[in-house]
Amino acid sequence: MNPDSASGKQLGALRVLLAEDQAMVRGALSALLNLEPDIDVVGACADGEAAWLALQQLKPDLLVSDIEMPKLSGLELAARIAERGLKTRVVIVTTFARAGYLRRALDAGVVGYLLKDAPAEQLAEALRKVSRGARVIDPQLALEAWSEPDPLNERERRVLRLAGEGVASADIAAQLHLSHGTVRNYLSEAIGKLGAANRIEAYRMARQKGWL
Repeated sequence: MNPDSASGKQLGALRVLLAEDQAMVRGALSALLNLEPDIDVVGACADGEAAWLALQQLKPDLLVSDIEMPKLSGLELAARIAERGLKTRVVIVTTFARAGYLRRALDAGVVGYLLKDAPAEQLAEALRKVSRGARVIDPQLALEAWSEPDPLNERERRVLRLAGEGVASADIAAQLHLSHGTVRNYLSEAIGKLGAANRIEAYRMARQKGWL
């Protein structure tokens, strides 16, 4: 392909949006990816809500996102993209080498999952593969993801996450439009499934596994 005279990028370069809350990491990813002639970073956002707005405005080919960010997580962004039928493909780049996160990412429609300590050229090549319709997953995580299934359903997960963050049961019920008794039942189910002594231990165990 011939380079575009205005940007120095190849015509038809992959348009990438970054979502990463750490400014140094965001800047490094943007700089490294922009060195590739066939990749054009069209935006970089510090939180999930800003990324969601940018996605709708810029309509990038790919979203490269962290998992844990303010306002919306990378997994929540991926789920929204899938629900709305947007064509943007999602690649997660994270420090979380946890099988539970990978399983949830795949369920949310993510097509790439790489760790931040991977070489920059590996990320660039992964983006090219994903753009061609391939799925690119860290191979060790791919093996681990199916070794220990996530025992929580989505309601149990949401209730346990809020409880572990210190939200009172009454406030959880109001926030999720549930009865107080239903919240208590979901917490009891989650604690029992994880074999924990209480909600705090259950929250800690689920976070360690990547299920929250």
